[in-house]
Amino acid sequence: MSRVMGVDYGLKRIGLAMTDLLGITASPFDTIKSVSLKKNAAKILEIAKANNVSVVVFGLPINMNGTEGKMAETVRKAVGEIKILSFDIEATTIDERLTTVQAERILIQEGNVSREKRKGLKDKIAAALILQMYLDMRKNI
Repeated sequence: MSRVMGVDYGLKRIGLAMTDLLGITASPFDTIKSVSLKKNAAKILEIAKANNVSVVVFGLPINMNGTEGKMAETVRKAVGEIKILSFDIEATTIDERLTTVQAERILIQEGNVSREKRKGLKDKIAAALILQMYLDMRKNI
């Protein structure tokens, strides 16, 4: 059975999340350092292939007024790069509004995690939130 990977794409760090083997729940997986569009895509695909991933879901940062900014354009380019590099792994996007804020809130309120430790954790938790939204949306179709 194949998995689904969630991606919170950032200019400094990229948070990754993965489903369980049944594709039911999302869990934080890893954080990788952002280097360049091509190298980031290659690393994401390397991790995806090593974990039997069939779909990679990127969080698309849409502004609160529904418009797309510069970061949304960067995410779309990353998705395009994944599609160029791999024909057997699907790449798609989902609206990720406020997932990073929500991840930060979880770490502060629930985890009582220090500011320094939150940096790396926040990205993979945001990726898990993105992935869970995708799974929930897919369930309702």
